[in-house]
Amino acid sequence: MKFLDQAKIYLESGHGGPGCVSFRREKYIEFGGPDGGNGGKGGDVIFEVLDTLNTLIDFRYQQHFRARPGENGKGRNKTGAGGDDCIIRVPVGTQILDEDKETVLADFTEAGERLVFLKGGDGGFGNTHYKSATNQAPRRFTPGWPGQEMAVWLRLKLIADVGLVGLPNAGKSTFLAASSNAKPKIADYPFTTLHPNLGVVKAGDTDFVIADIPGLIEGAHEGHGLGDRFLGHVERTAVLLHIIDGTQDDLPKAYETIRHELFEYGAGLEVKDEIVAINKCDALGAELAADQAKSLEKAIGKKVYQISGVSGDGVQEVLFELARHVTRFKKKDEADAFIV
Repeated sequence: MKFLDQAKIYLESGHGGPGCVSFRREKYIEFGGPDGGNGGKGGDVIFEVLDTLNTLIDFRYQQHFRARPGENGKGRNKTGAGGDDCIIRVPVGTQILDEDKETVLADFTEAGERLVFLKGGDGGFGNTHYKSATNQAPRRFTPGWPGQEMAVWLRLKLIADVGLVGLPNAGKSTFLAASSNAKPKIADYPFTTLHPNLGVVKAGDTDFVIADIPGLIEGAHEGHGLGDRFLGHVERTAVLLHIIDGTQDDLPKAYETIRHELFEYGAGLEVKDEIVAINKCDALGAELAADQAKSLEKAIGKKVYQISGVSGDGVQEVLFELARHVTRFKKKDEADAFIV
């Protein structure tokens, strides 16, 4: 299945059915009179969140969604049938954005959520509705109310606990493959990862999800490389794992490049908890890897872990540290929810 995280769709709720003008005329029935029923209500446009979906690829092949209109009213005071709703199923983490792609109209974070996004039009009144003592044979009716129309953007932000960030070819996908059962594409050239990958990791008694996104380069916020559009998938994470290629000459510059892009992107990524690790330590040797880690620690003022996605050295230590951050983040969320 292809990965798609943005799609534009067009929505229309159902129009209400018109009322009916009808008069009761039956043999041997002494009293007649108006008996035109009301029109049926138009169908609603409803969003439903499923945990069995993980991409918006279905919206590449269908962009127009219309609910059914209500049926006309009928004689004998029969109200027209309501139109069928249009139910749109989306994955967890989907946001509905206005056409400006900035205004968030809805944000789905839990499976099973349902939202009536556009309401169908009400049905019109039949002539029975207008019957009165002074108007006993009305021929008046009203058409149904029109439905609502709207064009919106769907944007998917994957639900993950940990986000992997770093320059291209830093070894993020190798780390994901070494720590989970995920099988991302791995090769020795930049931008091997073209779309986000997810992997489920177990560290002790804690399970959490890691999201690997395509690498960032200098100027990503201006659209260089693959840009920063995939950073949305790590906005909901508890902690970022910043992986740096330890074989580079200037590690502090590599670190600052990514930090600058996170700052320019915003959305709280620049203040999110961060764990820094230099990768490919198996190619450096223990002594040189330690020297690289110490020099980077001195430059950035943070602890730097030494790992190797190929040999697995240091991976478990980093996973347990990530698990501690994820657990603390979830407890804080639970406490905030309890206060509210």
